[in-house]
Amino acid sequence: MKHQYKPLALLSLMFLMVGSLFCMNDILLPSLITQFKLNYTQATFIQVSFYLTYIVFPIPIAWMIHKYGYKVSLLVAVLACAVGCAFFLPAKYFNSYPIVLIAIFIISTGLTIINVAANPFAALLGDPEGSHQRINFVQVFSRVGYAATPLVATALIYNKSGDIRFDFPYLLLAISLLVITAIMFFSHLPSMKPGDDEKFTVKGIVKEAMSYKHLFYGVFAMFFYIGAEACTAGFFIPYLKTVLGFSDVKAANYLTLYYIFTAVMGIIAVFFLKYIKAHKLVAIYGIGMIILFIICIAFNTGYNEFFLAGLGLFLSIMFPTLFSLAIEDIGSFTGKGSALLNFALVGGSIFPPLQGMIADAHGVKISYIIPLICFVMITIYALFFTKDAITSRSHLKNN
Repeated sequence: MKHQYKPLALLSLMFLMVGSLFCMNDILLPSLITQFKLNYTQATFIQVSFYLTYIVFPIPIAWMIHKYGYKVSLLVAVLACAVGCAFFLPAKYFNSYPIVLIAIFIISTGLTIINVAANPFAALLGDPEGSHQRINFVQVFSRVGYAATPLVATALIYNKSGDIRFDFPYLLLAISLLVITAIMFFSHLPSMKPGDDEKFTVKGIVKEAMSYKHLFYGVFAMFFYIGAEACTAGFFIPYLKTVLGFSDVKAANYLTLYYIFTAVMGIIAVFFLKYIKAHKLVAIYGIGMIILFIICIAFNTGYNEFFLAGLGLFLSIMFPTLFSLAIEDIGSFTGKGSALLNFALVGGSIFPPLQGMIADAHGVKISYIIPLICFVMITIYALFFTKDAITSRSHLKNN
């Protein structure tokens, strides 16, 4: 099995920063509740702003990839993330929550480009049969970024004088992203484009997408997954603080453990995928998520912080594997199919406010019913609506 290792290494470096940027939302939410005296519903506007881009930009981004290729698109993406991080400086200076939301929206625009471009790009950097492994491999580095961020960011945000410096880690990330942009610009990253030369139209994309049932169902699975991930991580620290009485620093320790579990299991899953079909592995992990959610909602075991962190074990493979399952065997439609699939990431702006309203009314513990429901839907998808599951049902009917 052949892989293009140098471009994959560069994508891995980029995904390391992507993981940090995603994780910053989880650290930012509780700090801004304190800074701006927000309730849970108001605080989830962070997630709304972050994931709203996925309903605005995927089609224009797919056009950009179609026109200019993956390398140019990824350069634009990383620069956008750097600009968004820099916006946290005026947000802090003016002590403005609206500017924070604008900064997050800009960062998310860059991350949307990365999600539309980088995952199918990784899938193309080698033999087709290795696409699941390559996407999972580069995504492992995003999990490493997740794991390294909570303790570092918490230490940077909360200083000894009690001031909340929510801008400081973002300024450091802006500098790092500019360095990565320079490395990418001068590298020999392949200037690949999607394989077709047909005229790019939204109508044409939607029409062609309807011929791939597993992609169609995959959009819904991704919608529920992104909502579940945003809810699980976004309310992780509030759960530990309000339900278990932990401090910010102690809660950040368990969030770090959550992401360490995610990164380690993500690495292990790359090997699992050699022997277990991807849709079956998603189903197994989905059942694990459901069991842990039920424990965290319904029981006080004395070890709830470990069960909450344990969610990271089963969450580990979900995004890259659901993504690769949806775009499996769609050929030259991969880039455009990826754009449609990224529409589903708007789930991250739908489910957290629902969880926030439940948390305000009934407490954070009960609010975890929202990601629980999401993972029930994902498990159903994995068992019955992936390409292999649909093919298997068709084969049984024909016999």
